[in-house]
Amino acid sequence: MSGVPNRAEAALAGRTAGSADRRPHTAVLEPGRDAVLEPGRARPAGRPWIDDPYARALRAGRGPLFLRRLTTPDRPDDAVGEGDLLPLDVERWCAAPDAADARVLDRCTGPVLDVGCGPGRLVAALAARGVRALGVDVSPAAVARTRRGGGAALRRSVFDRLPGEGRWGTVLLMDGNVGIGGDPVALLARLRAVAAPGSRLLAEAAPHDVDEHLTVRVEDAHGRHGRPFPWARLGAAALCRAAGAAGWTVAGRWTARDRTFLELGRPLPGQRTAPPTAGGRRERP
Repeated sequence: MSGVPNRAEAALAGRTAGSADRRPHTAVLEPGRDAVLEPGRARPAGRPWIDDPYARALRAGRGPLFLRRLTTPDRPDDAVGEGDLLPLDVERWCAAPDAADARVLDRCTGPVLDVGCGPGRLVAALAARGVRALGVDVSPAAVARTRRGGGAALRRSVFDRLPGEGRWGTVLLMDGNVGIGGDPVALLARLRAVAAPGSRLLAEAAPHDVDEHLTVRVEDAHGRHGRPFPWARLGAAALCRAAGAAGWTVAGRWTARDRTFLELGRPLPGQRTAPPTAGGRRERP
């Protein structure tokens, strides 16, 4: 990538195959510089993953950790503390990439942006393959663990200005991160602006046919929790609809180890887009 805009991108550019430089990178934060969204679309609010239960779980490399469902549009009057617990797979996130992850990594064409990278297993694996990759996450604990594992990471919201905007070859949205901000169409529209023309977005859908926009909080097994924030959960059909609304095309869909993935494409200028479908190009497990 050319035209390096700041030191974070310079650190990424210097991390090439065979590099022996594993020193921590210094991120340059620009919290006041918001990215431009589509007219009429508000910036999703909240920086949820800086809360202590999540940081403690990442430092330990294990859970149990949950998202507690507080409210949904169908249940707007739920009191805080009520609702369902949605387990978070901290142990898998902190482990080496599994076979399902490997199929995602095989589709990555650099440079790669991992949105909500968490502890950085995918960023580190790409770096080990010699693929230039950067993780972004709002959690200091996530960024620190990613860097310790050999990946490059930047502490920043995806809705803030990012290095290399418009030049990323692949964008990753794994582990439920289609829920970031609670508005998947706004998130996917933002990522379309970040990605290069002709690039791909590899996204993980919920395993069930669900389309939820809700308020949640991070909570551990002892009831310790962070503040509420907006979130979303989308199955494959709902994710296809959101992708089409944000200007992406559906290029493929596959399932591995009970996880469902979609490959989305950003059309080249002048390229006609086909209506999104829940099926896309299916592949065998």
